[in-house]
Amino acid sequence: MRGIGWHGGGAALGCAAATLLLVTLPACQRDGSGKAANKDGGQSASPSPAGTFLARGTCSTRGRTVFYEVSCRSEKAAAQVLARYDGPQSQGPLCPDRTDFVLHIREHRPDSDENGDGSVPQGYACMRNLDPPHPGDPGAGGGPRTIVGDCVRTLREGQVKETACDAAGSRAPQFKVTAAVRTRAACPADTALYIQLGGGAPIGCARRL
Repeated sequence: MRGIGWHGGGAALGCAAATLLLVTLPACQRDGSGKAANKDGGQSASPSPAGTFLARGTCSTRGRTVFYEVSCRSEKAAAQVLARYDGPQSQGPLCPDRTDFVLHIREHRPDSDENGDGSVPQGYACMRNLDPPHPGDPGAGGGPRTIVGDCVRTLREGQVKETACDAAGSRAPQFKVTAAVRTRAACPADTALYIQLGGGAPIGCARRL
């Protein structure tokens, strides 16, 4: 069982927050599709090879500071790797839809390999909980990405935050993403807000609730 964490001989990692601050693109502002497209273009991060720590399809335990790679059949398994990339997330592909959280892995190259941990390159793992809750599901209000079916509420001018579609009170949603398209012209007629999503369809079309 291999593990890495903030303490000990392994490489350190952090877990991305379940909710993200998103950049909105109202009609009065410039089109952000170029910026979103550039995020996925010229990538220096690449898919990690088989055998890498937390490679695609493997599973991990879940903890505050330490995560261990375990068999997906283990009773300790809590999340599965949907995708794994070497290199910084800012220069790599987006995580798949329905990713619940992201593990950011710092490079670790020991002088000797006495405990079997071996070398671990910098990278990130896109994780999906094996059991509910799944904050990355459409409308659930979390995950590292905003996808079709998610809801958002306004924080301040030019900024929104993802929130659960069934939230109430101060967290109640104001808009819902109904489509992801390449250009604003492709959004439905009832679109009231444009949200920068990134990926191949970088514009999120959101209607007012």
